[in-house]
Amino acid sequence: MALGKYSRVDGRKSSYCSTVTVVVFVGVCLVGVWILMSSAVVPVQNSDLSSQKTEMESKSNVTETYANQLEDGPGDMPEDATKGDNSLTDNLDKRKSDDDSQGLPEKELEKTIEVEGTQEKYMESIEAKSETEEEMKRGSENDGAGNKEADSNSYGESNLGDEDSSSGVSKIREEANEVKASGQSELEESQNEDHLNLDDNVKKPTEQNTEERKRDYKVEGETHEKIEENQDKDSVESLPETKMEDEAKDPSSNDMFSAGSQSEILNETSTQNGPWSTQAAESENEKELQKSVPLKDIKKYKWKLCNVTAGPDYIPCLDNVQAIRELPSTAHFEHRERHCPDEAPTCLVPLPEGYKKPVRWPKSREQIWYRNVPHTKLAEVKGHQNWVKVTGDYLTFPGGGTQFKNGALHYIDFIQNSLPEIAWGKQSRVILDIGCGVASFGGYLFERDVLAMSFAPKDEHEAQVQFALDRGIPAVSAVMGTKRLPFPSKVFDIVHCARCRVPWHVEGGKLLLELNRLLRPGGYFVWSATPVYRKGPEDAGIWKAMSRLTKSMCWDLMSIKKDKLNEVGAAIYRKPTSNECYDERPKNEPPLCQESDDPDAAWNVPLQACIHKVPVSALERGSQWPKQWPLRIEEVPYWLKRSQVGVYGKPAPDDFAKDFEHWKHVVSMSYLNGLGISWSSVRNVMDMKAVYGGFAAALKDLKVWVMNVVPIDSPNTLPIIYERGLFGMYHNWCESFSSYPRTYDLLHADHLFSDLKKSCKLPVIAEVDRILRPEGHLIVRDDVETLAEVESLATSLHWKVRLRYSNENEGLLCVQKTFWRPTESEIIMSAIA
Repeated sequence: MALGKYSRVDGRKSSYCSTVTVVVFVGVCLVGVWILMSSAVVPVQNSDLSSQKTEMESKSNVTETYANQLEDGPGDMPEDATKGDNSLTDNLDKRKSDDDSQGLPEKELEKTIEVEGTQEKYMESIEAKSETEEEMKRGSENDGAGNKEADSNSYGESNLGDEDSSSGVSKIREEANEVKASGQSELEESQNEDHLNLDDNVKKPTEQNTEERKRDYKVEGETHEKIEENQDKDSVESLPETKMEDEAKDPSSNDMFSAGSQSEILNETSTQNGPWSTQAAESENEKELQKSVPLKDIKKYKWKLCNVTAGPDYIPCLDNVQAIRELPSTAHFEHRERHCPDEAPTCLVPLPEGYKKPVRWPKSREQIWYRNVPHTKLAEVKGHQNWVKVTGDYLTFPGGGTQFKNGALHYIDFIQNSLPEIAWGKQSRVILDIGCGVASFGGYLFERDVLAMSFAPKDEHEAQVQFALDRGIPAVSAVMGTKRLPFPSKVFDIVHCARCRVPWHVEGGKLLLELNRLLRPGGYFVWSATPVYRKGPEDAGIWKAMSRLTKSMCWDLMSIKKDKLNEVGAAIYRKPTSNECYDERPKNEPPLCQESDDPDAAWNVPLQACIHKVPVSALERGSQWPKQWPLRIEEVPYWLKRSQVGVYGKPAPDDFAKDFEHWKHVVSMSYLNGLGISWSSVRNVMDMKAVYGGFAAALKDLKVWVMNVVPIDSPNTLPIIYERGLFGMYHNWCESFSSYPRTYDLLHADHLFSDLKKSCKLPVIAEVDRILRPEGHLIVRDDVETLAEVESLATSLHWKVRLRYSNENEGLLCVQKTFWRPTESEIIMSAIA
């Protein structure tokens, strides 16, 4: 029994010791696992690993996508065009290789992002987690207490509903140090660095290779669908679907766009002139640039409504009544030309009563809201010609015009049948439509892959250009008066004039010679007017004068035919491709222009009745016809020489190619999915500072058109844009643009506003507000100081900040205009009739 007793006692003691040993062993294992998990698999946002794994993957993926797309990715631009830390540039190159991703530098932890409007949804998702996950979260939060101030410099973090973010970052730093202090292997340190780089692949933390980075790009669409659900339910239509339903539950997190081994944002946007001349330098008569007033001086600007005679249709440079009254003559339509006030107005144009969100394309081509453009005079005068009709709450456009009452498409086909060499959409891509009316001709040319730069004056035909723009058709307010049109020479494939009533033959053919300047050698002038097909005394006299003038200009009459359906006719002329005819003329009339006359100078340059010679060198612009569309959009223009330094510092052909690749990358990987923009509602787009037209080229497959604006003090790259089959115009942003209010859905400004601070009295944002439609978007890429100032102004306008991103000294801002208008008004004396 003793043995039995002692046997029982010894058995108990042995069992107790074993239990203690097991508990201690398990405890040590758990501590070890916890340390390992903390050092290698700690998410950045907070310590709730299991509950947020998918969410963190989504954020890190979008982070890397934006770092690659919004920043200067490898191969995007020439090496010597980049600036800043060379080590960061080296890291960029490594991202393109198959090497493992680099660790996040300490200073990179300060890169921030802020996206609006998802705090409540995020908090709801946190509350919905399981009890077990909540326990893990509370334990992790306790371990990380006191560390929440470690990353307090994050830009806008307090607005994101994510207070644990800084704690997670601090905890990572502490635990990384603990790992190193405890003698962890290099593999574990590499794992820690990978997680510091926000690549939260918990299964294989050391295998973040190129294939995984490629997979990151696929996550972006789903993440930003969440953003758009809070902004515009319609936007979901334009975003790609993704298989990962639980990803991106918190698109407002400021970790979304943080990134590791990345360089500065868009170094290539720091343009240099080099040998490139500017429009301001080429044009001797441009207006004197105004004194600079920093944006910060007007951050608290008190906005008022413009009290002007033009009301909601106010165009400051075309409605300067005071300047028009002082004109000595209006015989050459000087009163329809630009006369800008000495200081650009800083008031806001009121909305028409009952204004509502415009009808979307392509439905808008046929009808728009009457209240948005409440003018009926054109419908009363031209209704029988099928220009425009009033139908209930809509203005409807049957597709007709003075010369094509039975539809524009039939008329378009009639022109090509008259001269098959025109080959709409292949040989002929960019045309100029003079006296466009409501631009039905240009609107239906889209079906033939043709872009039409349409223009007409702001005159007694109420708002014809405004009708065009509200329909989603390109147009500007302009007139052929005393100055050259704001386009370079030799860029339009076709110039079209249908019953435009322009006196081409008077004053030595000065106006027709302006068309000759704009027309590409070998290009066509399509003249559809009564002198072509009517035989009355006046028409016969004009036809005789035009025949004499065009022959002296060496234009060949290629075709003259009549459209039996519309009972009109068209004469088609062709500009010569050599100078032989000019040398063989019996008289030098019209005279050849002086050699010193720059045909590309087009800003406030007076018209001259002279002929510019066509280029003769095989490598000179205009000596060859561009590639057929769409090849020409990607083709490096043959006249860009390698000996010529491009805008960004590399040989011009390389500059062009790199710029195109860069913008394709940015648009496809960021703009289309990452800004919360419903692209199905975007039609009229403006690039306020175009360089090579890369941004517009990257949008070519969307149902949008882009007005490429080249500022007069920027390198004169507008001819390149036309060579690509795109279009645009010169402009001085210290003045108002020649467009009606509320005519663009999206404005893109790449390092424009920082330039304007040096030359203009701001806020130019008032002009942006004028031409941007309510609920339209403004995308700004610039230095962080300028972005802060623009954001301050946008906020004062009650605009919504959709996205804010900064890295180093560069950043991106996306804001959305609202319907807000101030209640107080300001009388603009220069615009009171």
